[in-house]
Amino acid sequence: MSDTIFHKIIRREIPATIVYEDDGIIAFKDIAPQAPIHILFVPKVTVPTLNDVQPDQAEIIGRLAVAAANYAKREGFAEDGYRIVMNCNDHGGQTVFQIHMHLLAGGPLGRFG
Repeated sequence: MSDTIFHKIIRREIPATIVYEDDGIIAFKDIAPQAPIHILFVPKVTVPTLNDVQPDQAEIIGRLAVAAANYAKREGFAEDGYRIVMNCNDHGGQTVFQIHMHLLAGGPLGRFG
């Protein structure tokens, strides 16, 4: 397994506030939150960037999204709304090279697009 901070969290080598885990995904609170609720959903299989996801790994992205949506429902903010984001490479804002999905919520988020 790679040696990103996320892999160290998966291996329990460094602490994190884990809010969800199953056989293929771990989710924990971001240490530098960009919203009142900021959770990172990370697959346990190593995939550095979204560009590296292979066709036979497409299910990983769906599992991350479903886990994030279920977390939002369980925590009671799904109806108010939330945002999920995946960054890819430097210009996309990716700083940890293990794919992950950000769940942002807890108040109105700026509109764009």
